[in-house]
Amino acid sequence: MIIVTGGAGFLGSALVWGLNVAGRDDILVVDNLGHGEKWKNLVNRRFADYLHKDAFLAAIDGDKDPFGVEAVVHLGACSATTETDAEYLMRNNVAYSKAVARYALTAGARLIVASSAATYGDGAMGFDDDVDALDTLRPLNMYGYSKHLFDLWAQREGVLGQLASLKFFNVYGPNEYHKGEMRSVVCKSYAQIRKTGRLSLFKSHRAEYPDGGQKRDFLSVKDAVAVMLWLLEHHEAGGLFNVGCGAARTWNDLAAAVFSAMERAIAVDYIPMPEAIREKYQYFTEAKMDRLHRAGYDQPFLTLEEGVADYVRGYLAKPDRYL
Repeated sequence: MIIVTGGAGFLGSALVWGLNVAGRDDILVVDNLGHGEKWKNLVNRRFADYLHKDAFLAAIDGDKDPFGVEAVVHLGACSATTETDAEYLMRNNVAYSKAVARYALTAGARLIVASSAATYGDGAMGFDDDVDALDTLRPLNMYGYSKHLFDLWAQREGVLGQLASLKFFNVYGPNEYHKGEMRSVVCKSYAQIRKTGRLSLFKSHRAEYPDGGQKRDFLSVKDAVAVMLWLLEHHEAGGLFNVGCGAARTWNDLAAAVFSAMERAIAVDYIPMPEAIREKYQYFTEAKMDRLHRAGYDQPFLTLEEGVADYVRGYLAKPDRYL
């Protein structure tokens, strides 16, 4: 049995898709479907069972393994970088993750967990996933801090090398439709361009970056899935791993890719960045991918233009198209 927490979410349902393509359907999906439309991410997928996240937590509270687990991919968490309820994030992202980790490691299962590039803060200390750099990181928001706390706990407990903690950068792609304001800019841009013919991007409030020249490491969810599937087969690869393309691109590049995929002329407006996020805004992120490559991962990543074209033409332009 492979357990995927957050299995109805963006990354989780995409991973279930990847496992299905690989011929696996002995999957336990753990999530909280609530009242939204996240359930639609599961309609095309094959899995053995579904369990609410609270029921799963209760089931693993002890020394026994009730599931005969082979691997746990823990992707279930509050992923909203704007969440300000610190107590909720401590319970949901930190304490819950510790419980899942203890269960998986006690059961001798392969464990992969989702960390985040938000742990790097403003990037002043670089984007090095070497464990020796952990203590130097200063996340800018509580979400990033909650992810950082788990990595610090795993290091302190001496188990970080027994699991793979993945620092995902800016992931975009199908099955993110339920995420509201936390959808990728690719997804939101498509909707805005369809409606108005134009796209709004934040102005830069730092002299060294032109408007729209802020940079991110954008990653197709299909590449994120490919990394996770590889790690499921390579148990010897442990510790922290950046998961990005390893090449920063500007928001202007992303806008051009979306307009091109939609076969429309570029029309961008630059709007002031809300003051509430100006001091917490990352102007540059770029995954240092050396550790993953040294571990043996050698599959190529989609370029921004390739990934955006696949997403726009293959999914966004086709209503209700899911993985």
